[in-house]
Amino acid sequence: MSVDAPFPVPPGATGPYARGGPAGGTRRPDPPPWLRRTRRRAALRTGRGVLAGVAIGLIAVCGLGAAPAAATGQPEQTGQTGQTGQTGPAGPGPDGAGAPGGRAHQDVLFIGAHPDDEYAALSTFGQWRERDGLRTGIVTITRGEGGGNASGPEEGAPLGLIREREERRAVRHAGLRDVFYLDKPDFWYTLSAPLTGRVWDRPADARDTLERLVRLIRATTPRTVVTMDPRPFNQHGAHQLAGRLAVEAFRLAADPTAFPEQLTREKYRPWRADRLLAQNWRFAGPTGPACASAHPRDPATGLPLRGAWEGAWSARHRTTWAQQERTAAREYVTQGFGALPPKITTPREKLGCDWFTVLAEDGEPVSAPVRAQNGLRPVFAEFRDWAARVGLPWLANDAQPAYPQPPATTVPAAAQRPTVDGSAAPGEYPGPELRLGHWEGERCGPADCGATARLARHGDDLYALVQVVDDVPGAALERADCKRHWRTDAVELALDPRGASDDTASTFKLAVLPRTTEGGACAARDADHHQGQAATTAPGVSWAATVSEPYAGYTVEVKVPLRALPGPVDPAALTANVWVYDSDTPDKTGQSRLAWSAFGSAQADPYVWGTARLDGYQAPGGPAPGEPVIPLEAARSRDSLPSVLQSLRTGVPLAAGPRVR
Repeated sequence: MSVDAPFPVPPGATGPYARGGPAGGTRRPDPPPWLRRTRRRAALRTGRGVLAGVAIGLIAVCGLGAAPAAATGQPEQTGQTGQTGQTGPAGPGPDGAGAPGGRAHQDVLFIGAHPDDEYAALSTFGQWRERDGLRTGIVTITRGEGGGNASGPEEGAPLGLIREREERRAVRHAGLRDVFYLDKPDFWYTLSAPLTGRVWDRPADARDTLERLVRLIRATTPRTVVTMDPRPFNQHGAHQLAGRLAVEAFRLAADPTAFPEQLTREKYRPWRADRLLAQNWRFAGPTGPACASAHPRDPATGLPLRGAWEGAWSARHRTTWAQQERTAAREYVTQGFGALPPKITTPREKLGCDWFTVLAEDGEPVSAPVRAQNGLRPVFAEFRDWAARVGLPWLANDAQPAYPQPPATTVPAAAQRPTVDGSAAPGEYPGPELRLGHWEGERCGPADCGATARLARHGDDLYALVQVVDDVPGAALERADCKRHWRTDAVELALDPRGASDDTASTFKLAVLPRTTEGGACAARDADHHQGQAATTAPGVSWAATVSEPYAGYTVEVKVPLRALPGPVDPAALTANVWVYDSDTPDKTGQSRLAWSAFGSAQADPYVWGTARLDGYQAPGGPAPGEPVIPLEAARSRDSLPSVLQSLRTGVPLAAGPRVR
C-alpha cells in the first residue's frame, strides 16, 4: 500500500466490513442491538456465580489454573485445549486460531505497555470500527502494577487487576472487545528501555516478551499493527520497549525461521502484516477536519505521518469521537483520569488529529534520510545501535535533544549539626538558596506554589531544607499509603553519588509528604536503588515537616547519611535534584511541579540533575553497589475471569503463552 493510500483500510478491501489477508474474506457485521440485548439478558439470567463456576471448571479441565509462577517476572507457561487436529506443518486448526478470518482475528493490533496506553488513540480505533468495520485488539504487556492509585491503597497485583477492569471498560467505549495481557511486571517510572527489558525478561529467557508478541501477531493475523513511539527522550522506558518489541515482532512474525516451534508444534502460520504505525504524541500538526487529509512528515525522523481527526462525528454515539475518547479516559480512575472534565469544550473545528508515524508499508520499512549525531550519551547511543540493528536507522535522527547546561552549587559544611525539625536555625544552612522553577503541569503564581531549597553537610551526613509556598493543601494520605508521592503535596530529593548514572536504578531518591491523616510527615523512596517506606529502606535517614497555620505552605527537612547512597560518593561529581509536587485537590491528583533542574522527565533522567560539589569532603571508600531492588509482582491472567473467558472465546492462550495440543 502506498503511504498516500486511504487511511487505514487494508488493500483489497471491499465494503464496510471488508478484511485483508492472504485470501481476502469478509467479516459478518455486528449483531443488531436487539439481538445484543437479548444475549445480554440471557447471560445475566445465568447469574454471575454460575458463570464464574463454569469458568473455574473450564480452567481446571483446560489446565489454565497451573501452579503460580515463581516471582521472576515471567508469565506462567499455560496453554489451552481445543487446539488439536492441525492440518499441515503450519496450517490452522479447526477452531481457526491463527488463521485469517479465524475467531482470534483482529484487523488492527495495538501493542502498548500499560492499561491506558491506548486511550489517546481510542478516537481513531472507534472511527475505524464504526466507519470501516475494522476490529482492533489491544495488547497490554503489563497491568500497570507500578503506577499510582488515586482510588484506594491497592498496589501490586491487586492494583493490576483493578487496572485491567478499567481498561476493559474504557475500550468498550470505542467498540473494542479483546485485550490481551502478557503478565509482565510493571515497576516504577524509568526512561530506560534496557532496564525495562531486564525486568520483563530475566536472563534465562531474554526473548520471552518478543516471542509472545510474535505468537499474538500470528494468532490474530492483523493487517495493521499500531504501537508506541520507541524513541528514548522524555517517555517511559516501558513505552519505548513496547514500541521496539512491536517493530521486531512485526518483522519476525512473517519469518518462518523465527520461533519455529510456534509453527511446527503449535501449528500457527507465518503472518505478514501490511502496515506498522507508531503513536506520535510529540507532533502537534494542523487542526480541524483537514488534518486527516494532510500528509506531513515527522520533523525528527523524516517519516510520513497520518492523522485521524478527533472531531469526526459518531452516528452511533451521537457525539464527536473526541468526546467518546474523553468518556473512555475517565474510566481510568486509579490514574486520576476520573478528575478530567466530563465534557470536551474545545470547538469541534479546533480539535486536532491523533497522529501516527508510518514505519512500514506493504510489510517493508518506510525509509528516510539518516542524520548522524555525535557525542551521544549512553542511553541514546544504545537506541541508535538498536535502530540500525533492526534496519530503521532513521528512527535515531535527533534522538538526543540539546540538553541545557545543568545548574551547579557547592554544598558547604555547617559549623553545627542541623536539627531535623522542619525549620532552619541560624547557622544550620550557610550555603546559597536554590530556587525551584516550573517543571511540569499547570503554571502557578508565587502565592499558589513556589519553593526554595538549601543544602548543607555535617560530617558524613547531607542535609536539605525545602520551603514551599502553597495556597491549597492536597490530600492527606495514610501513613500506610506513603508511596506514589506525586498524588499529593510532596518534596523529593535525588542524589547520584558519582554523577554517572544512566537511569535512576543506581541513585537515591527520597520523597517526603508533609501531612498524613495520622498527623506528621512520612517518607518513602521511589524509582531508585531500593524503593519503599524510608523506615525500612533508608537506615539512618531522618525527616520532619512543619505546616503553617493558617495554611500558606510547609517546610520539609531531611538528613541523608552519605553512606546510604548506592555506592561511594565522588565529592566533585555528586549530582542532585529537588522537586516539589503541588496538588490543590483532595482526589489524589497533582496539578503543578517545580524543580531545581527542570528539563524533560527530570525525575527519571539523571542527565538533567545539577552538580552538588562537596568541597573539603573526604569520602570513605565503600563497596560497589549491588543489583537494584525492583518489584516483580505482577497480576496473572489466570486470576482474571475476563481474561480466562476471552481466552476460551478466542483460542489465544492466557498471556499469549504456547498453546498445547
